[in-house]
Amino acid sequence: MTSIDHGHVPTGNTMDPEGNTLNPVGANEKTWGWFAIFNVWANDVQSLFGYSLVASLFISYGVSGWTAFAALIAAGLFTMWMVNLSGAAGEKYGIPYPVLARASLGTSGAKLPAILRATVAVFWYGVQVYFASTAVALLIRSITGASGGAEILGLTGIDWLSFFIVWAFHIMIFWRGMNWVETFLNIAGPFVYLVMIGLVIVLWQRSDGQLLSAAGTIFANPDASFASEFNGFVAIVGTMVAYFAAVMINFSDFSRYAKDRPTMLLGNLTGLPFNMILFSALALLTTAGAAVVFGEEITNPSEIVERTDSVLLGIIAAITFFAATVGINLVANFIPAVNGIANLAPGKISFRQAGLITSAFALIIGGLWTSFISEFGIGGFVNTLGATLAPIFGIMIVDYYVHRKGHLDLDDLYNMQGGRYHYQDGWNRTAVMAFGLAAVFSVATVWVPWFGFLSGYNWVIGAVLGGGIYTLLAKSPARV
Repeated sequence: MTSIDHGHVPTGNTMDPEGNTLNPVGANEKTWGWFAIFNVWANDVQSLFGYSLVASLFISYGVSGWTAFAALIAAGLFTMWMVNLSGAAGEKYGIPYPVLARASLGTSGAKLPAILRATVAVFWYGVQVYFASTAVALLIRSITGASGGAEILGLTGIDWLSFFIVWAFHIMIFWRGMNWVETFLNIAGPFVYLVMIGLVIVLWQRSDGQLLSAAGTIFANPDASFASEFNGFVAIVGTMVAYFAAVMINFSDFSRYAKDRPTMLLGNLTGLPFNMILFSALALLTTAGAAVVFGEEITNPSEIVERTDSVLLGIIAAITFFAATVGINLVANFIPAVNGIANLAPGKISFRQAGLITSAFALIIGGLWTSFISEFGIGGFVNTLGATLAPIFGIMIVDYYVHRKGHLDLDDLYNMQGGRYHYQDGWNRTAVMAFGLAAVFSVATVWVPWFGFLSGYNWVIGAVLGGGIYTLLAKSPARV
């Protein structure tokens, strides 16, 4: 059977009912230009956690600022390569990640990686709703001077008001569809950079021009050698690749909206290396400037803003942190959560219904984050789910490029009763076995202390193992 040409829409009863988020997008929906793809990465990079992570990398590994800076750029280039691979099918056929996974794991088997990704996304979606609400609470307190009163489940009245405002804001954005998501990302990305540049200027002035010279040496180990710098370089690259791992596996959720392949490639080229260069440079300069001005190594940007004693900057920063956190929440958590939930019952759960289910979980997770969940130690559970995604990435990439030579049958991807991707009762047992074997290693890196030295590298190794074992177990290339 020949493969379906680009732009073909499934016919007959094989397509999910109209309005389902898993449907292949039509030509009229492929409206994202390179700038929209650029802003996907801008918002993914610009979170408060992302800043704290980058700033801590400058400090933790005892390397010069320029070594750390080079490592961050290298990580951006590697991630760009990976997402160009994982996003190609999404752009070509207009399909999201859960549908792409059907080609390698089967029409039913694809529910496994989709729900794993969705579970991780739903959890962090709720947590990020809470963190975004802290920025709104900061804004309200800055304007009104109110304290918020007594605490309920660890949150004051102002905290709860802020939480519900942010929770409802997310619902408003997704309820209007992906065009509104794109619009918000396009506004939030540049705005965050403007405020970060403003913060650097303030610190530059207060450091009496010492900021630039300090950036290259202030965190460096005076006894550093080539070996220590190289080891630090590799460790930082591995850490940042792991940071982007979740979006790498489901990038087809976004690339499906790109106008064409050159648009996707240009968006990733400008979005990843450029954003890594600009954001890392601003983080380096801000962290170094704070060390010069305040005499401390501060990795939390909100604390740096607070130290400047500027009410205006505090208000602007609160709005910025809100925009940055909502941006990454839409990119890294909401979209994969919605698509994964919809894939549990293809044709029955719509985009809005999946969004409401995600929001309901977010209300519980975010509302209980301070009083219970953050104290419960659930991180190991979530990290375990995340680790299992690495082999899936390797299996999907090998299956699409090696076994299928970049060709898929779009009708069969949506045929839940038969077709070439139905395998044995909807499961490709070869892929499932490869996933299980590779996942044992990935999960071991989370729980077995002996594997601690692989921290930062485990995702790449897990992906290679997944693809490699899948190839070895396959008796012959999958039929296309």
